[in-house]
Amino acid sequence: MARLFGTDGVRGRANEGLTAELALDLSVAAAHVLGETGEFGGTKPVALVGRDPRASGEFLEAAVVAGLASAGVNVVRLGVVPTPGVAYLVGATGADLGVMLSASHNPMPDNGIKFFARGGVKLGDQIEDAIEARMGEAWQRPVAGGVGRVQDDGVEVEQYIQHLVDSIEGTRLDGLTVVVDAANGAASHTAVEAFTRAGARVVPIHHRPDGLNINENCGSTHLGDLQRAVVAEGADLGIGLDGDADRCLAVDKAGNLIDGDQELAIIGLDLKEQGRLPGDTIVATVMSNLGFVNAMADHGIRVERAKVGDRYVLEMMNESGFALGGEQSGHVVMSQYATTGDGVLTGLHLMARMARTGKSLAELASVMTRLPQVLVNVGGVDKARAGTHEGLLADVQTESDALGTSGRVLLRPSGTEQLVRVMVEAGTQDHAQAVADRLAASVRRNLAL
Repeated sequence: MARLFGTDGVRGRANEGLTAELALDLSVAAAHVLGETGEFGGTKPVALVGRDPRASGEFLEAAVVAGLASAGVNVVRLGVVPTPGVAYLVGATGADLGVMLSASHNPMPDNGIKFFARGGVKLGDQIEDAIEARMGEAWQRPVAGGVGRVQDDGVEVEQYIQHLVDSIEGTRLDGLTVVVDAANGAASHTAVEAFTRAGARVVPIHHRPDGLNINENCGSTHLGDLQRAVVAEGADLGIGLDGDADRCLAVDKAGNLIDGDQELAIIGLDLKEQGRLPGDTIVATVMSNLGFVNAMADHGIRVERAKVGDRYVLEMMNESGFALGGEQSGHVVMSQYATTGDGVLTGLHLMARMARTGKSLAELASVMTRLPQVLVNVGGVDKARAGTHEGLLADVQTESDALGTSGRVLLRPSGTEQLVRVMVEAGTQDHAQAVADRLAASVRRNLAL
């Protein structure tokens, strides 16, 4: 039986795999496990519950709230709020638990449930497994005054917005114009408000969620509208968020994409110049472009690589006390201000760097040159043998040796699908494609089912 929790909470098609019954049962189990492991600080723990604007979030929120309150947990409903807002507010208010209902950048029919422990940190694998194991068990229900109470409160969300603005420490964004694509998602209000308070002129697009249009041809996964709007408005940059605003991709004034590696480079150099980059180290993933790694080395910054997934980036950051990490997809974690990726926070710090240096986003991003990168997904093979088949590994080594320091090969089995991913970086797109095609053929030949 497949594990219920994935790399980022529990996700599924709402009202099919992810039902109200499952959400309620999961919340009860989480309350029991976290209470018994000492995560709750008082006799009547408090949980903050937020959601993105998906229509299914309304009934799933009701189920989660019902489950928590029935287990004796007081609940504060935050309403529509970004995922990083829930994470921050759990820590800032001293809450015992946070729950976010969102499927991030996934299409509207999907939804998900993500838990945060005290301090606003994601749950570890062992805790998630314990929660899953406790679902459906018989339990002694509290009665009378033992049940949890439920209230709505928007004060905490206001606190989160001010925290975002305060993070740039007095730097004003006056004179800068930014187009913000909110993906008709959770940050449709908070993003516009935060950038405006910081002094920027904000042109919002896709900021009118109706429960059905989240991520629909907009946001960080569909940047076309943002690119066109930036050029049409003569804006200095564009910020593309995803549905729950834990990631951000940027667009320069000419409409060119600024990806997560470039964002890390810009913010990393800023922190290093301020003496606020512990160990002169940035945590990225194995998918981060070699051009980023080489550029950071030229500036005395080391790049540590984690497995793909922001939770693994966070784990490495927390273990070693690093302050900055992220992924190409735009998940950027600044641990001084957040316990998870925060797209609005990232955008504010990119703009603060622009304001302090007087440079355009394109100039700041030019610190690194992306090597051409090709990714080929090879399906219908035995991915379990990808790391052990001698013939395949020999082919990978041959191609890696031929590329030398001017390129890179990464071959890894997918964590969620029955396929093997072949990623190649080289000096030209044609060279990278040729190497990737040869290795993809080797995968099909050597790992055939």
